[in-house]
Amino acid sequence: QVQLVESGGGLVQAGGSLRLSCAASGRTFSGYAMGWFRQAPGKEREFVAAIRWIAGIRDYADSVKGRFTISRDNAKNTLYLQMNSLKPEDTAVYYCAASLSGSDYYATRGYDYWGQGTQVTVSS
Repeated sequence: QVQLVESGGGLVQAGGSLRLSCAASGRTFSGYAMGWFRQAPGKEREFVAAIRWIAGIRDYADSVKGRFTISRDNAKNTLYLQMNSLKPEDTAVYYCAASLSGSDYYATRGYDYWGQGTQVTVSS
């Protein structure tokens, strides 16, 4: 079992920055990938970014490319999402997720474990 706990969300003005963290516990994560998704009110949960845990290859949604950076600290079993130049449309609950197999890498069904989510609100 893997437990994921997100932190770092909050309220920020447009143009500002936040860094989200996701601590994995329960066992040392040696799966295929970890990712960030987000869900705005009334919308489906959508892919934001992911990183292949061993290779370190990163992928981003077009809407965040150039503004967000995903990274990980293998020793601390922690995933990060640095969010810069935030926009009001980035407002959502952000979820950390872990994939054991890497299938459907960009879809929610490709992930086996989820955190509880952290709220990010960007004011205009």
